[in-house]
Amino acid sequence: MTSETRDNNLPARMEAEFSELLGELTACGHQATELLVRTRLPRWCRRSLFFFLGYIAKSEGRVTEKDIGFAETLMKALKLSGRQRRKAIGHFRKGKTAERIPALKALGLRLTHRIWPSPSLRVAICLCHAAQLQGRPEKPRRYRCEDAIDQMGLPIRVSDDVLDSYASKVWITEPESQPRPSTFEQACQVLGVTRRDSREVIKRAYRKKVSECHPDKLAQQKLSPAELTRAKDRLLRYQQAWELISQRLSV
Repeated sequence: MTSETRDNNLPARMEAEFSELLGELTACGHQATELLVRTRLPRWCRRSLFFFLGYIAKSEGRVTEKDIGFAETLMKALKLSGRQRRKAIGHFRKGKTAERIPALKALGLRLTHRIWPSPSLRVAICLCHAAQLQGRPEKPRRYRCEDAIDQMGLPIRVSDDVLDSYASKVWITEPESQPRPSTFEQACQVLGVTRRDSREVIKRAYRKKVSECHPDKLAQQKLSPAELTRAKDRLLRYQQAWELISQRLSV
């Protein structure tokens, strides 16, 4: 890891841009292709983007249909011509065959990310989306995603925060089936928030979640015994998550 990315604190301008993009990602239903449709991406970023997509796709030895499908939807989102599409496929293939990232790869993103952070951050979000196409990414996919983000000069915290957002908004759909949260990050995921959110935001999310499965509300619905049990278990997970978060934030 380079010395430039050892500091996990983002510059103020980058932090503001990153927060805005994460909000836009949530508004897009965590569809990175839709994010690019809404925010666009400079043409000079495509070479690095598709190379890194191929690099991540081959992380576990075999490129899946989901990897290819995601690359194709990005090409459509970017409205690539036939010639541009062939170039993108070529970059993707080069990424597949690379054992490591060449030293000068993504140099443009690396040189511009501090004065113009948006392109590198949008590429990073697309790479994180690629890493989690199968759900919570295994170590090889996550490590290659982190390598690519590091190569662009961004702190690894960027990938952590993007994947945290996916974890809290996409991956956990049945919190009652999860074990009791034991870390702050797990508790945030149960409540559908991230560690970037303020206490007030987290508290509002907790109250909303609890209201959805509170016994008083359930009594008005015709639920089966199994549905009532799941609702009670879900309520318990929400309460456990809020208890852990409250303890952490009061320290």
